[in-house]
Amino acid sequence: MSSLSSFMAQNALKVEKIHYVASKRFLDKDGKPISWEIGCVSSTEDEAIRRTATKRIPIPGKRGQFSEETDFNLYLGRLAAKCTIFPNLDDSDLQNSYGVMGDDVLLKTMLTPGEYADYLIEIQQINGFDTNFEEVIDEAKN
Repeated sequence: MSSLSSFMAQNALKVEKIHYVASKRFLDKDGKPISWEIGCVSSTEDEAIRRTATKRIPIPGKRGQFSEETDFNLYLGRLAAKCTIFPNLDDSDLQNSYGVMGDDVLLKTMLTPGEYADYLIEIQQINGFDTNFEEVIDEAKN
């Protein structure tokens, strides 16, 4: 049995930032695709992002009762924008060049639908949403 010291913040492995070519359409001065830098968010940040994409919907026929509905596409877009370190999606010049306001809107505008879909998969993976329960059990056994 391990001691609690293994769980101390200074002993926890950090999720490394990754470099990912989100599009082959953005080239450096040598004509090579530019890598984007992606980082992981904390669970607290993820919860805050999820809350911004969740609405309270009144339940018909039940006065004063509501259910919550999360717009999954909005959530993933905002998560992707928050995880994007480079390019800086909050840069006003970059947003103005595309004629949009907002980091998540800019991301959707910059990338083609296929590139955007692939990018969202990468974002989910860096945040740990790619492991299923069986993989976690196998990893724990080793």
